[in-house]
Amino acid sequence: MQQHQIVSREQWVAARKAHLAHEKALSQARERLAEARRALPWVKVDKAYVFDGPKGQVTLGDLFKGRPQLVVQHVMFAPDWEAACKSCSFWADGFERMVPHLAARDTTMVAISLAPSAKLEAFKKRMGWTFDWVSSGNNDFNYDYEVSFTREQIDQGVPKYNFGTTPFYGPELPGISVFFRNEAGEIFHTYSCFARGLDMMNTAYQYLDLTPLGRHEEGLPYPMDWVRLRDQYEPQAKGGCCHG
Repeated sequence: MQQHQIVSREQWVAARKAHLAHEKALSQARERLAEARRALPWVKVDKAYVFDGPKGQVTLGDLFKGRPQLVVQHVMFAPDWEAACKSCSFWADGFERMVPHLAARDTTMVAISLAPSAKLEAFKKRMGWTFDWVSSGNNDFNYDYEVSFTREQIDQGVPKYNFGTTPFYGPELPGISVFFRNEAGEIFHTYSCFARGLDMMNTAYQYLDLTPLGRHEEGLPYPMDWVRLRDQYEPQAKGGCCHG
């Protein structure tokens, strides 16, 4: 880390207040963006999706659990993998304890992956997660919402991920999709985000952004190269102590 400017408390407060103006402008812009997001048009879901869960088959409507809103975290976990993607798991660790809070605001959260339910449950137990997680391995859900791609699609080289703005970098990619269910039981797809659009949902990254070092991912083979499944981090080495 480069040597940083050191100032008096009074100078620091002045600089901090100047930066606060930028933060407030960002907050106001974010609120306008959220309002515009809520005003986006919807698409009616006409396909009958049936998922495999730990207690049997469930429909997309069942996943709402009687609430009007459903947030789906598309967790990368291919059928032949033995574990979920470490980066998707990084996000999952962050939303694990949010489920009751979202439920209090009429929103259900669920994870969906291609891997069979037995693998999902085993990995869920390993990670200590409690959120609902179902398999879409027997339907087109992942492909329809463009987080899984066939070899033919990849070989064609026509970008489909992130609304066609991002080239393929694998057959399984991350995303979040949002759905609304009205009183008549009709389901609508209201929103999806991918790639950097997921950034704001990662609580650990938001905390790191507050620190002097930030995410300090520069120089790594790729930004999230440092991320591990949370039971795979090596114990932190203890620093020396002059008191022995």
